[in-house]
Amino acid sequence: MADHVAHVLWQRGDEDFLGNRYSRRHLWRFDGGVEITASSSPHVVPLPMSDPAAVDPEEAFVASLASCHLLWFLSIAAGRSFCVDRYVDNPVGSMARNADGKLAITVVTLRPEVIFAGDRQPSRDEVEQMHHQAHQECFIANSVKSEVRCEPVIPPSSG
Repeated sequence: MADHVAHVLWQRGDEDFLGNRYSRRHLWRFDGGVEITASSSPHVVPLPMSDPAAVDPEEAFVASLASCHLLWFLSIAAGRSFCVDRYVDNPVGSMARNADGKLAITVVTLRPEVIFAGDRQPSRDEVEQMHHQAHQECFIANSVKSEVRCEPVIPPSSG
């Protein structure tokens, strides 16, 4: 299978790092060339060290789950000959302590609203079945318990 790669860059500049007064603002760059300003959430790290206009990792996690679900749902609906005109979701991720006592996004609630076009309209049961199947197929939902590895690259010492 394919690897999915991102580039994440943070630079201190002239900020007071050791005094813990540095910006958490950083850059995400993706293979297609898109760059997104990211930061810690102001709910986690207070202003001005956080950038409230930037995307925080928790928001990105929630959005990636919703986006993956949307893409699977559209594919399933097309495969069943239902024409989707509009799909909107306002997902919410709730942070709380997990079973190990660590802060985590413990619940993500998707709230997709789908508008279909044409004479062929799915029943409520069919819509629920398509959402269930989309959830079962979603790569991101299936990855939530995935292993996260850290393999630091240590530059050679300069002295």
